[in-house]
Amino acid sequence: MNKVKITVMKMACYKDLMDHYENPIEHACEMKVGQEFISINANQPEGFCDSAWGSVYPFVMALSHGAENFYDGWMKNKKSAMISCNDGFRPVSFYLEVIE
Repeated sequence: MNKVKITVMKMACYKDLMDHYENPIEHACEMKVGQEFISINANQPEGFCDSAWGSVYPFVMALSHGAENFYDGWMKNKKSAMISCNDGFRPVSFYLEVIE
């Protein structure tokens, strides 16, 4: 089974939506741009956000089992994917790639 590296690429924050719809919460996201995680045997890496894991897991599982070329050539690296977490207020973009 392949190891999959997960890299935090971008973090967005939609303050206007938060102000209008969200109840104030502290520490909603602890991720940092450039942070890297390694998934071994398609397991959630230690310290990786539970909510974000729900979004990236199907792609981590597929990549770890040898899947590639998602959506007929979507990614330049056929053994990778760019996936965002499902937080509508502060989405985080993750680059997933198979590593040897």
